Amino acid sequence: MLEKDIERKACEWAKSQGWLVYKFTSPNRRSVPDRLFIREGQVVFIEFKRPGGRLTEMQRREIRKLQLHGIKAEVAYSVEDAQWQLQSRM
Repeated sequence: MLEKDIERKACEWAKSQGWLVYKFTSPNRRSVPDRLFIREGQVVFIEFKRPGGRLTEMQRREIRKLQLHGIKAEVAYSVEDAQWQLQSRM
């Protein structure tokens, strides 16, 4: 499955579960995770990759920075990955 398809399906599922879903881009900060999910005070950033896809070094660093600041930042290689990461925050 392509990355865009995983992202689309995961976002559809998240919305059906009450998550606010935002496409996240930062003009001054490359490599931020693809999506921002918010629900009941929980904030989760998710970078989507196709199965077997790899993070760039910049993406890895950006996710780690968020995590060091106490933010949930994850990588999803499938719709099920994203669902699990979000369900574990519910």
